[in-house]
Amino acid sequence: MADAVRNRASVLGAIRRSLAVSGEEQDRRTAVDKRMANHRRNLLPQRAQLPDQKRVQLFRDMLLSVDASLVDVARLEEVPDAVAAFLRSHNLEPRFRMGKDGYLRGLPWHRMPSLTRLEGPAEPTDETTLSRAFGGVAETGTLVLTSGPSNPVTLNFLPENHIVVVEADRIVATYEDIWQRLRFLNGPGVMPRTVNMITGPSRTADIEQTLQLGAHGPRRLHVILVGGR
Repeated sequence: MADAVRNRASVLGAIRRSLAVSGEEQDRRTAVDKRMANHRRNLLPQRAQLPDQKRVQLFRDMLLSVDASLVDVARLEEVPDAVAAFLRSHNLEPRFRMGKDGYLRGLPWHRMPSLTRLEGPAEPTDETTLSRAFGGVAETGTLVLTSGPSNPVTLNFLPENHIVVVEADRIVATYEDIWQRLRFLNGPGVMPRTVNMITGPSRTADIEQTLQLGAHGPRRLHVILVGGR
């Protein structure tokens, strides 16, 4: 840790010397404070400036275009059935792990007695995990997941199959909208330890430019969209 701190100080010192500044100039500090406080938005893509239903449809279209799968359900209570259906459709073991998310815990899992539901951070032996997204970004079909006991980060990356529940009213147009919601809910200067933005299953084309799914994480990403119709 001490080496990391020294290395960071060395890099920042080199940058300051190249800019001929010390880092203590009041006008520079004021400019940074103003930028941090105002949260200036970037240019917004026209394709994301849509009414609610069309925005949700754009999220759907973009998500499917990056090799994820999606199913619509009308109510949260239908999620257990959707989870069981996904596992059956891929001939997967009726077993999954999730965090301590209150909404997911409170669902009628008793209607699916064949499902084995485990809780806690993912383990290497877990084949399938279930998470609840903080939200989704329509312009790219991206899921936004925040860290914590409710939805541990390991659920996002360790298993071969990742199922994510997201409500339609949490689908926003752009990344700027997601950051705005995070700041509003967490308060000024406070963020979750990790904010993961996931667009489709894990993939790489490093070897001979051939696309391979599941290279650094889940091979399948399945989204259960609640209330989108």
